[in-house]
Amino acid sequence: MKSYIKKLCEKAKKASRALALLDQKAKDRALIAMARALCQNASYIARENKKDIDSARKKGMSKALVDRLLLSHAGINAMADSLLDIARLKDPVGGIIETRSRPNGLLIKKVRVPIGVILIIYESRPNVTSDCIGLCLKSGNACILRGGSVAANSNIAIFNILDKTAAKYGLPKGAVSIIKDTDRRIVNELLTQGALIDLVIPRGGESLIREVSKRSRIPVIKHYKGVCHTYVDETADLSMAQDICFNAKVQRPGVCNAMETMLVNKKIARKFLPSMVKRFIDAGVEIRGTEEVRRMCGDMKIRQAAEADWYAEYLDLILSVKIVKDADEAIRHIMKYGSYHSDAIVTEDTDSAAKFLNEVDSACVYVNASTRFTDGGQFGKGAEIGISTDKIHARGPMGLEELTSYKYIIYGTGQVRR
Repeated sequence: MKSYIKKLCEKAKKASRALALLDQKAKDRALIAMARALCQNASYIARENKKDIDSARKKGMSKALVDRLLLSHAGINAMADSLLDIARLKDPVGGIIETRSRPNGLLIKKVRVPIGVILIIYESRPNVTSDCIGLCLKSGNACILRGGSVAANSNIAIFNILDKTAAKYGLPKGAVSIIKDTDRRIVNELLTQGALIDLVIPRGGESLIREVSKRSRIPVIKHYKGVCHTYVDETADLSMAQDICFNAKVQRPGVCNAMETMLVNKKIARKFLPSMVKRFIDAGVEIRGTEEVRRMCGDMKIRQAAEADWYAEYLDLILSVKIVKDADEAIRHIMKYGSYHSDAIVTEDTDSAAKFLNEVDSACVYVNASTRFTDGGQFGKGAEIGISTDKIHARGPMGLEELTSYKYIIYGTGQVRR
């Protein structure tokens, strides 16, 4: 007797073949209707979300992690807007990447095609449910969602609304699925379905991603931790640097593109650090600094940074701070301790900017801007299915194009190989 998981995966595989053939208009009509349905059912989503929020608070989850769970009415509208943005984007399926004419008369085209069935395993952010469904449907992929227990009520509410709407607009049954049971053994079974699932995208903490990567028999695109840095160069506009660093840490500390370490050039450290650190402390940020940072900032409450702090993704109002000699030392620090996610330099020197851009091998490298912009919506992708820190196939915010593969289509006139 086939297991429930096996049957679900078989339905998704069958649906993926039908979904790959849908034209853009059909997919866009469904996405627009889904956006409308989210807004019409905002009160229901908010009620279910409150159950998750109340439960998280009872468990003593941090304020930053509760913030990741929260779906206000503005947040629900933002999910709907993301679906509308996805509907407005060009359908990648069938797009011609390259065309070659060979001397023997063969015409070869490299054409975008859906990946097939995508399994998304995620933890605490319920908007991921909506974003992943929208991106997968537009790119012609079936998706299987397995959210974490902390957001279970919110995820199921969002899924129920979108799945019901998809069915009304003729999308194939099984095109979107959610695993409601949060037993971890189910994940292990899903990760053995290599004949039916084409790609796994885990979104969550480092331990989740490492466990999925270790157990999976299916290709995995990883979204490892976001140990993001901002380096304030000796030529930086210090007012701009303050605003960028403050935004990168404080605006939303519980997300992967928030700054976790600030590096400051020693030539401007005395002018920059004391006021910057005070601004952070006034905002409730705990500072962990080197002995040099602690001396320079006098009687401010700064903890001594340990080696482990440089590797840490705090996802909270905690910041590591270090003074460096120059851009070379900043780059060496980032490449040793960073996670290849998002790193920034604040500088007025074009040579320093070029050096940083060239030598920092992260998915997203910024000059004079906050790392908080590493986001599919901010990059014009409508939403993101994840931020890949891998280098193969996809890197950085993954949107529609990153959810396609390609095949070669060859036109001949009777050619045979000799």
